[in-house]
Amino acid sequence: MVELTFNWDTEDYGEARYFGHLAYEVDDIYATCDKLQKGGVTINRPPRDGNMAFVRSPDRHSVELLQKGKPLAPKEPWVSMPNTGKW
Repeated sequence: MVELTFNWDTEDYGEARYFGHLAYEVDDIYATCDKLQKGGVTINRPPRDGNMAFVRSPDRHSVELLQKGKPLAPKEPWVSMPNTGKW
């Protein structure tokens, strides 16, 4: 499933946040983030809540990951992981 979003307001969010972003629903947000991180992708907003994470594409666009169904129970190392960079 792909969710397309767009902000209709005129506020300039700058380079830090691309609110018109893609969101992908995944079967296991922890496994997906682990695989991406092992592949060199920075997890900008870890899935501390077992439900949502943000990664940043090489061209600096935010990509949101959403847990399919109910959020997973919080678990380490994600719960304690701080945000990294801009997302």
